[in-house]
Amino acid sequence: MTHTATPNKRIHEGRNVKRFREMLGIKQEALAFELGEEWNQKKISILEQKERIQTPVLEQVAAVLKLPVEAFMNFDEEQAVNIISNTFDNGSILNGINYNPTFQPIDKIVQLHEEKIALYERMLKEKEEMIARLERLIEGR
Repeated sequence: MTHTATPNKRIHEGRNVKRFREMLGIKQEALAFELGEEWNQKKISILEQKERIQTPVLEQVAAVLKLPVEAFMNFDEEQAVNIISNTFDNGSILNGINYNPTFQPIDKIVQLHEEKIALYERMLKEKEEMIARLERLIEGR
């Protein structure tokens, strides 16, 4: 089975942001919080509907999600499905088990879990700092 890429096929960058955000288990609110004060859940929702996203914004999102910006610009679900189906068709996977994996799935899960914990810890620390600032403001009145 051969796959010919269509040159006019457009990558939907917003959909890719949503896809990777969800794979990492990060809610829109959390992503908005990490991006800064001018962001909120609604703005993330609108961003994820855009086919094209301005490069500086995409770079910000990529930095927060700790992914290369190219992941959002180049990921094509149809192409990924073709690669997966071709992998199954050519016999390199026997009975659905890859005996020569290129990565350790458990290691990847652990790594993603650790990154998620670090993100939540960072968010919690920032929230505590914000509460402390608010308390100082209230005391100053």
